[in-house]
Amino acid sequence: MKVFVTGATGFIGTAIVQELLNAGHQVLGLARSDAAASSLKAAGAEVHRGDLEDLDSLRSGAAASEGVIHAGFIHDFTRFKEVCEIDRKAIEAIGEVLVGSDRPFIVTSGTALVSPGRLATEDMTPVPGGHPRLSEVAADALVALGVRVCSIRLSPSVHGEGDHHGFVPLLINIAREKGVAAYIGDGQNRWNAVHRLDAARLYRLALENATIGARFHGLAEGEVIFKAIAELIGKNLNIPVVSISSENAADHFGWFAGFAGLDCPASSQFTQQKLDWHPVQQTLFADMEQGIYFKA
Repeated sequence: MKVFVTGATGFIGTAIVQELLNAGHQVLGLARSDAAASSLKAAGAEVHRGDLEDLDSLRSGAAASEGVIHAGFIHDFTRFKEVCEIDRKAIEAIGEVLVGSDRPFIVTSGTALVSPGRLATEDMTPVPGGHPRLSEVAADALVALGVRVCSIRLSPSVHGEGDHHGFVPLLINIAREKGVAAYIGDGQNRWNAVHRLDAARLYRLALENATIGARFHGLAEGEVIFKAIAELIGKNLNIPVVSISSENAADHFGWFAGFAGLDCPASSQFTQQKLDWHPVQQTLFADMEQGIYFKA
């Protein structure tokens, strides 16, 4: 299958591209720069020039392919609502091309805000108005048009070698700046996590077995205690680990305070059974213990 991949040169996208190529698929990767184009060529993929805000480039990429994986996202969380709207428009543009075909389309969402405080499962839809990311809303609109689209919800931490811009590196940078590794209150709020290589395999399996309207959870660990993340950061940076109050969280974490205090346990039981997907890579804490997040 010839697969158009957005975000093809990103942290997760590069793993998806390699996973697809290793499985015998062809890849047409979206590239917005010469450097991105060169890396795609070196990987063995074809290059499609454009970006997430160039809707015509997205339409033509989709038109030239037999399936689409939309893994691209502008990771600027200081303007989260704005980039979520860009994401929605990108999904709509790709979907327009796929109406009336049976070509699979995989979009990306997240587990974090599906059901805060309760175990999130694949059958749940996000709390109305509580999820700024609009990818699933856009996907559901395409389902109504008969597009063979499904969603992959990724963990707050997609970890592994080369993770420079995710939530864990952000926490480490804050700890370095403040001189302490912090958690909010008792720190017992839960995140979930998945290794990038496990996530990449999930994208391939979802593409090859796409069921219209399905939601899959890309997570290997469903309940990672936030305090334990802070403790590992403190240990590796040799700085104190402290509790801060919810009132002082914004002063310490800035815009990230809401995510730092988020309780988002989740399950991938349905995903594992439906797609025969079983995470095999090492855990978030194993990656952190090995020091890949603490290199100078």
